Amino acid sequence: MGVLQKNFFQMRIALITVFLTLLIDQFTKLWVKSNAVLGELIYSKGIFNIHFIENEGMAFGWTWGGEWGKILLSLFRVIAIIVIAFVIRNLIENKVHKGLILSVSLVFAGALGNLFDSAFYGLMFSHSYPEVATFMPEGGGYAGFLMGHVVDMIHIEFYWPEFMPWGFGGQEVFPPIFNVADMAVSGGVITMLVFNKKFFGSGKGDFSIFKRNKNKNSENEEASKSEIKDTVHEVSN
Repeated sequence: MGVLQKNFFQMRIALITVFLTLLIDQFTKLWVKSNAVLGELIYSKGIFNIHFIENEGMAFGWTWGGEWGKILLSLFRVIAIIVIAFVIRNLIENKVHKGLILSVSLVFAGALGNLFDSAFYGLMFSHSYPEVATFMPEGGGYAGFLMGHVVDMIHIEFYWPEFMPWGFGGQEVFPPIFNVADMAVSGGVITMLVFNKKFFGSGKGDFSIFKRNKNKNSENEEASKSEIKDTVHEVSN
């Protein structure tokens, strides 16, 4: 596989991963926001619940620092998303394992999905209580830019056995309610941890693959030019 083909294949992995993750994340959030009242238990079967809550922006329903914490968190997300976008570009140029590109793309898409809520949902919707939110209400939404709430709805509810020591008995194992974006971030990080040897090989602990290799980029550009010339030559003949 030539340099152009391999870079295109890896770029396609990143783009498809980000697109599908954002599509599923925003579809579920918009559906819940448009059909339920805040706090409503929409669906429950076994340990799986769809329970509509909103939070100020941290993953898994956690909050931090009030209004200033919200602003700082949103700014941090913006910076993190920009950095991760450059990291994905570098990984593609460095021709790393496609699983690593998939994992980092999941983290990128998850961060972007929750940032979208914070940035625009306050402008797009009215409050979700005491009635279902109105889309694009007259007079504006419930909050300004970057001050909206993140929509959460997935709740996996199960409990420790009663005989568990240290006060765990009968307590819920994982109380937070989360969303698809949270799952993407967690899934990406866990995948990198589990498959770190496959992704990094002998370079375990070496983060140079996340950096842009100028020498390798020059070689790739020369190889790409050579491939283009060969293709043009074949077509002309």
